[in-house]
Amino acid sequence: MSDFLETVIDEVLAQSQDRTVCTRFPPEPNGYLHIGNAYAIRISHTLASRFGGRFHLRFDDTNPLREDAEYAAAILEDMRWLGYDPGPHVYYGSDYSERLYEYAERLIRQGDAYVCDLSAEELAGSRGTLTEPGRDSPYRTRTPEENLELFARMRQGEFPNGAKVLRAKIDMASPNMNLRDPVLYRILHAPHYRTGNDWCIYPMYDYAHPLQDAIEGITHSLCSIEFKDHRPLYDWVLEKLGISPAPKQREFGRLNIRGTVTSKRYLRELVAGGYMDGWDDPRLPTVSGLRRRGYTPSSIRRFLDRIGVSRDVSVLDMALLEHTLREELQPTVPARMAVLRPLKVVITNYPEGEEEWLPVSNHPDDPSLGSRTVPFSREIYIEREDFLEEPVKGYQRLAPGREVRLKGAYFIVCESMVKDPATGEILELRCTYDPRTLSGSGFTERKVKGTLHWVSARHAVRAEVHLYGKLLADGEEAVDEEKGWDERIRPDSRIVLKDCLLEPSLEEAAVEERFQFMRHGYFTVDRKHSRPGRPVFNRIVALKDSWKGGAV
Repeated sequence: MSDFLETVIDEVLAQSQDRTVCTRFPPEPNGYLHIGNAYAIRISHTLASRFGGRFHLRFDDTNPLREDAEYAAAILEDMRWLGYDPGPHVYYGSDYSERLYEYAERLIRQGDAYVCDLSAEELAGSRGTLTEPGRDSPYRTRTPEENLELFARMRQGEFPNGAKVLRAKIDMASPNMNLRDPVLYRILHAPHYRTGNDWCIYPMYDYAHPLQDAIEGITHSLCSIEFKDHRPLYDWVLEKLGISPAPKQREFGRLNIRGTVTSKRYLRELVAGGYMDGWDDPRLPTVSGLRRRGYTPSSIRRFLDRIGVSRDVSVLDMALLEHTLREELQPTVPARMAVLRPLKVVITNYPEGEEEWLPVSNHPDDPSLGSRTVPFSREIYIEREDFLEEPVKGYQRLAPGREVRLKGAYFIVCESMVKDPATGEILELRCTYDPRTLSGSGFTERKVKGTLHWVSARHAVRAEVHLYGKLLADGEEAVDEEKGWDERIRPDSRIVLKDCLLEPSLEEAAVEERFQFMRHGYFTVDRKHSRPGRPVFNRIVALKDSWKGGAV
């Protein structure tokens, strides 16, 4: 954890030793959490824990047009899964509606707020520019009594959307655009997912945020760097209402990941447009997407711990998150044999109708994880890429006349091929085996360089396998607004293999159980599309960094 946020907390505690540190995460329930949100959660949760304080989850649900109970439930579930459980401290900004309204009335009575009739276009045009001051609204001189009456009528629903707003009366010439009489309340005739039709006026975030913090006793309102210019307004609201001790807003740099999308706006476009398989699509950096992909909460937490906290925006490569996950999976995840692009092999000198169950270790490096037995028979499948009719230099796998070892089984030699007469495609290999070379038999007469994984044709489990890679076609640049998502998404960001063949031990694999498929990477059972007897496996991560390439 970077020292600068701890220093801020130390300063507050030095002024009041009996204050309990209290931080919060205030998501708007208009989408699912993503890795950038997890970064923000981790900062506030960790600091509260470090100082023996409290951590709150407070839903910023002040916009009925985009919010939904589904999103609120998903946010809470994802936070608990990540290990950042707020416990009993789950709050909703909508529960404070009456108190925020009363605070607004106080500002009006003090002459610090007024009802403005400018349209959205007129208001925007009057705000000025970074080099020119704004213009006072013609309604800025209304009396407190007139403003209180109009504000009450706004609440009662007498005016249509956009007819009036409540604005703070600060300084239209301020160099900070956020202080040029910002809007505090707007009219929205829309049902709210929690309060129904109780309200038709809703507070703006910059007004609601500091007051909700104060109501809950938040000591440190930690937020991302883009809110730094909003801090003077945060402080203005609290100061004008005489709230003390006031929460302290402090900012940290955002976390962005190359080659993917961490903007809620873009995530909504991808999901709503049908480009993704929901908010939990394994290609997305949403927490639910990472979970479905097969990431563990501990690997995500370890990744967030490693990157620390910066004052500036951090732009990282997905490879760092992948590397952190591999470190966790490698020592513990059992290995299995899976053939993703099958090529049939007939062992012509193996007795027809016979089978053997051969012991194979569960982990290439750790004998303590034990072994399992896999069936071997006359007909097996190997990977299509494990055979070349005309091998290139350095190729050590199967080729005509070449001998290789089958993992945990025998040496085989390719004697001939069966091809499609029309296309020349290789349909089948005819091989022989040496019965003296069973793995573990101590046979030392000759050595082979290549070892292939395989599955018995008679016992194989058919499964669908999804291979995932980088989402965006060019992860080094910002999303190009001139292009549609069809152009932006890599065609190989997801590759679906329909008829993969797996060893029989995988037939009863549990949802979210993880395995290492030999030479292919780490995989998990998809929690959304798997069915009894027909599992769907997602590749979590390749055995080595594949992020600079595609899915394969």
